[in-house]
Amino acid sequence: MRPLMLQGHERSITQIKYNREGDLLFSCSKDQKPNVWYSLNGERLGTYDGHQGAVWCLDVDWESRKLITGAGDMTTKLWDVEYGTIIASIPTKSSVRTSNFSFSGNQAAYSTDKAMGQNCELFIIDVRNADSTLADQTPTLRIPMTESKITSMQWGPLDETIITGHDNGNIAIWDVRKGQKVVDSGSDHAAGINDMQLSKDGTMFVTASRDTTAKLFDSESLMCLKTYKTERPVNSAAISPILDHVVLGGGQDAMEVTTTSTKAGKFDSRFFHLIYEEEFARLKGHFGPINSLAFHPDGKSYASGGEDGFVRVQTFDSTYFENIFE
Repeated sequence: MRPLMLQGHERSITQIKYNREGDLLFSCSKDQKPNVWYSLNGERLGTYDGHQGAVWCLDVDWESRKLITGAGDMTTKLWDVEYGTIIASIPTKSSVRTSNFSFSGNQAAYSTDKAMGQNCELFIIDVRNADSTLADQTPTLRIPMTESKITSMQWGPLDETIITGHDNGNIAIWDVRKGQKVVDSGSDHAAGINDMQLSKDGTMFVTASRDTTAKLFDSESLMCLKTYKTERPVNSAAISPILDHVVLGGGQDAMEVTTTSTKAGKFDSRFFHLIYEEEFARLKGHFGPINSLAFHPDGKSYASGGEDGFVRVQTFDSTYFENIFE
């Protein structure tokens, strides 16, 4: 299958996400305009115009009604997915690094950067009856992060906890009701965590770190189950919803990209077996490091967004599903 090349961004991709059914693919980049695409044929549905800075993160709720984005213009915006209009724009004191809806879609969480004299903070807001007054309401919970800033974040099971990955390689679980830390992983990773993605059933999650590894963790105890080693910083990792596969994407830092050729194989998507930790496939394609990866919810294709500003949607051929590990 030839990949679909989605060309809608002028600058590098920061995050991509499928909605729950997988018919829509959302992408955001450093060019201020998140896009939404049909994942089947790569046609662009539209853009969400309104941010004034690089958009770092996005998430779509499970009904595909609301979209949340966080950007370098010091706002978190809530959008109507269908009409592309802004429901609410919440000002923050520094740029927003992560944003996620809870599984129910009733709450959303976002975290801000440690910058300009501001500490990194984690906010939780109620988005059930969101409208423009949301900007003036106080968040339902606000947790200051004193040690290290949050670089990736996911909601835990049943919307009771939030899992955060930090710049120093730590992972923590926070109780949403009490507003305090319940589990701390210690430093399994030696460097910052770029990305965290849950498995389909939410029992485990995979982390991608600058220390050149991706690791599989239990999402209740934060026990490290598996480690996938590469020789480059890993920017993103995703777990297949149907097979025991993990895909990793990365490459060296953006500033060193001009000094290497694409043939050196630094910008491939790398497929590892979830259990045996063995690499069994590589897919070329991008002209720069891969910044974000996502599996289609049906597990038959995956998408990658790179520093080159392209999103590539690759459908697996039949041999991928017949590949059995001996």
